[in-house]
Amino acid sequence: MKHADSTDLKPAASLFPGDHPQVASGKVGVLLVNLGTPDGTDYTSMRRYVREFLTDKRVIEWPRALWYPILFGIVLNTRPGKVGKAYETIWNTELDESYLRTYTRNQSTALASTLGSQPDVMVDWAMRYGQPSIPDRLTALKDAGCDRILLFPLYPQYAASTTATVNDKAFETLMAMRWQPALRTVPPYHDDPVFIEAIAQSITNHVSGLKHEPEIVLASFHGIPQSYFRNGDPYYCHCMKTMRLVRERLGWDETKLMTTFQSRFGPEEWLQPYTEKTVEQLAKAGVKRIAVINPGFVSDCLETLEEIAVAAGEIFHEHGGEQFTHIPCLNDSPAGMRVIEAVVRRELQGWA
Repeated sequence: MKHADSTDLKPAASLFPGDHPQVASGKVGVLLVNLGTPDGTDYTSMRRYVREFLTDKRVIEWPRALWYPILFGIVLNTRPGKVGKAYETIWNTELDESYLRTYTRNQSTALASTLGSQPDVMVDWAMRYGQPSIPDRLTALKDAGCDRILLFPLYPQYAASTTATVNDKAFETLMAMRWQPALRTVPPYHDDPVFIEAIAQSITNHVSGLKHEPEIVLASFHGIPQSYFRNGDPYYCHCMKTMRLVRERLGWDETKLMTTFQSRFGPEEWLQPYTEKTVEQLAKAGVKRIAVINPGFVSDCLETLEEIAVAAGEIFHEHGGEQFTHIPCLNDSPAGMRVIEAVVRRELQGWA
């Protein structure tokens, strides 16, 4: 057996060819992430999107053995067509995309411009379901030299089915990387003074532009099953705190600014009171003028533009209501961007 001696050893440098790729580093990435969007309103695009959404264990917590026969046997054969028709009514036809995609891209562009004085900070955007995906954009930021990334789930109030699933997908992406970037996740900002001020001002500005002031303003949040809340999800508490602070800022009480929950799915009991039933009850009780705002949505989307601005308005009018108005989400407005910028600058402290 031959023993290695100094003549058998090669210089360490020879183990690494001179043309090996250089690893970019030294930059900080910010990734804005919203819920998701189908690529189109056709059946195939909608089915692909709905399938990805409803197979997420954070969204539907039922046992797979119980849920999958329902999902693949019924839901995915009927829901894509129905949801596709709803998307058609609020589709951004000019850009051939959903408004959620439009607004999220605009938010990313505006934030990048605002942070332009910091050349080592890169801003990008992604969707939890659909395209551009979290894995693709995290990888792109890493390849561009971002060894530190701030992940910003665009949900003011934390829920496992929204914030947590964004974090899950990001961590899952890192699991496949040998050299991982450092990752920070943005905490809920449901009680941030900048956010509360933006929502209060949005209500005030919209109402002041109407000929007749609404008798009641509803704050409609996306619901979650009550079982999720009982199991420890803080979402309901975050929503209620947001509205308590907004009422205090406006000097209103719960009879003037009410909190409701929308977008039920499946047979379970969800957070109450339900938005559509409240709208109906108010109209039947003789209320003639209401406005609805969605403080849990950073950008207008199907749930605000179709479910509230259209469907809830129709319910109100059908039962005797006269004037219904939807207060737009903050979207990429100056007020909305001030909120996003304030949160990002706070969470980047020590990095940029």
